[in-house]
Amino acid sequence: MKEASEYFVVRKKAVPEVLLKVVEAKTLLDSEKVRTVQEATDMVGLSRSSFYKYKDDIFEFHDTTQGSTITLICQMDDEPGLLSDVLKIIADCGANILTIHQSIPINNVASLTISIQALQTTGNLSDMLAKMEHHAGVHHVKIIGRE
Repeated sequence: MKEASEYFVVRKKAVPEVLLKVVEAKTLLDSEKVRTVQEATDMVGLSRSSFYKYKDDIFEFHDTTQGSTITLICQMDDEPGLLSDVLKIIADCGANILTIHQSIPINNVASLTISIQALQTTGNLSDMLAKMEHHAGVHHVKIIGRE
């Protein structure tokens, strides 16, 4: 059985220190104050293995998603109509699709990268991601960036 992706909003004081350090390291890398993961993890007192283990699973929360650009990666079966179904889920949520890139399928599985813009009219993004991930033929959906 496929495990659903869950998103939670928790107060900073409830987040384990290792995850807070991952966010600090990511911030250093994004700000270009450091050039390598090793430098960033050394500065915040975190192992590189912990950084890589959690880097795709924790992001800073911003009070509003309006105007935010969110980049998703999705692995899905190479089936006629599946891409259209996934794009419809995004459209039904009211998000603006900025870019779409689909890889050439390997072993009947394609990787899809989608950048979307959350608008004032955009619905709940967690619900959108859950609908995408639960759609037949979709293997997983992951947020890889947010601006």
